[in-house]
Amino acid sequence: MSFVMRVIINGLAIWLATVLLSDGLTIVGADSTGEKILIIAFIALVFGIVNAVVKPIVQILSIPLYILTLGLFTLVVNALMLLLTAWITGFTDWGLEIEGFWWAVGGALIISIASFLLSVLLPGKNK
Repeated sequence: MSFVMRVIINGLAIWLATVLLSDGLTIVGADSTGEKILIIAFIALVFGIVNAVVKPIVQILSIPLYILTLGLFTLVVNALMLLLTAWITGFTDWGLEIEGFWWAVGGALIISIASFLLSVLLPGKNK
C-alpha cells in the first residue's frame, strides 16, 4: 500500500512541477483531463520504479560526490532520475517531456519539496 501512496504523491508532485515550470516540463499526449490524469499516473509509476531500482545504484556509486558537495549532489541525482523517466516515457506517444538539464533540476527541486510536504501532510505510517 505504501508504494501506491508514493505513486500518488509523486503524481501530485509531478503535476505541480509541470504547472509551475510549464515552459520546460510538459505532459505530452493529453487531450482531456481524464487522459492527463492517466498519463500523470503512468509517469509517476515509471518515476517510482526508476527511483526504486536505479537511484540506489547511482547513490552508492556517487558517494564521494555526496561527501564533496555536502549532499547537494542529491539534487543532480534527482534531476537525472527525472530525465531518465522522461526518456523512458519518450518511447510512447504520451509522457513527460523536459527541455533540458536545468529544467530537470528545477523540476526535481519542486518534486522533492512537494513530495516531502505531501508525505508529511497525508496520513500514513510515520514510524
